[in-house]
Amino acid sequence: MRASNHLIGLLNFLTFLLSIPILGGGIWLSSRANNTDCMKFLQWPLIVIGVAIMVISLAGFAGACYRNTFLMWFYLWAMFFIIAALIGFVIFAYAVTDKGSGRIVPNRSYSDYYLTDYSGWLEERVSDDSYWRKIGSCIRDSKVCAKMGRNIGGVPESAESFYLRRLSPIESGCCKPPTECGYVYVNETVWNTGGGAVGSNPDCYSWSNDQEQLCYACDSCKAGVLASLKKSWRKVSVINIVILIILVIVYVVACAAFRNNRRIDNDEAYGETRMTKAHPSRIQF
Repeated sequence: MRASNHLIGLLNFLTFLLSIPILGGGIWLSSRANNTDCMKFLQWPLIVIGVAIMVISLAGFAGACYRNTFLMWFYLWAMFFIIAALIGFVIFAYAVTDKGSGRIVPNRSYSDYYLTDYSGWLEERVSDDSYWRKIGSCIRDSKVCAKMGRNIGGVPESAESFYLRRLSPIESGCCKPPTECGYVYVNETVWNTGGGAVGSNPDCYSWSNDQEQLCYACDSCKAGVLASLKKSWRKVSVINIVILIILVIVYVVACAAFRNNRRIDNDEAYGETRMTKAHPSRIQF
C-alpha cells in the first residue's frame, strides 16, 4: 500500500514538472506576440493547460500523500480531459499552419512571401481588415524594420551584402517590397523604382519609403506574419507532442497504481472478516 502511494506521488510530481515546459511554451509565444508575431490570443490555450496540469498534479500529489480518494479521482478525471485538450491543441496547431511557405528568390538568401500560398482559418483571421490594423500597428510599434539597419565600418550595408542576409518572414514581407517589383536597393528600408516598370503585384504599389508605412499594408506582410506564426507554433507543437506522449504513459501507470491501491484497500477492509471465517471461534454465543 505504501509503495503504491509513493508511486502515485512520484508520478504526480513528474506531471508537475512536465507542466513547466508547457507553461514555458505559452510564455514564449506570449513574448513573441508582444514583440514579433503580434497574435495575442494564440498563447492562452497553452498557458491555461500548463497551469491546469500544475494545479491538478499538486491535488493528485496531496491525494497520494494523505490517501484522499476524492482528490485521486479528481486528478485522474481532470488529467484525462487535459490530455484530450492538449491533443486537440496539437491537432489544431498543425491544421491551421499546414499550408504555405516562403518562395525561393534567385540570387537572394531570403525568401519572398505571398498571401495566396496560405489558406484556412488563420489566414482569414490575419487578413481581416479590423484585425490586421491591430497586427500592423503592433509590428510597426515593435520597430522590427528599424532594427534591420546595419553599418559596416561606418558605411551603410551594400545591396550585395543585404541580398545575402537571411531575413525573418516579417522582415522580408513587411520591411521591403517584393523582389518581383524591381525596386532598387538604397538601404534596408528605402527602395526606389529606378525609373523602371513596377511589377503587376498590388504590393508593388502599396510599398512606401515612409518609415511609418513601408509594406505594412501589403499582402506580403500578412504572409510574413503567417509564416512566422507557423514557425513558432511548429516549434512549440514538437515539444508538446513529446510531453503528451510522456503524459499518456504517466497517466496509464497512475491509473494502474490507483486500481492497485483500491484493491489493497478492499483487501484490508475485508481481511478481518475472511480471517474470522477461516478460523471461527470455538465458543459461540
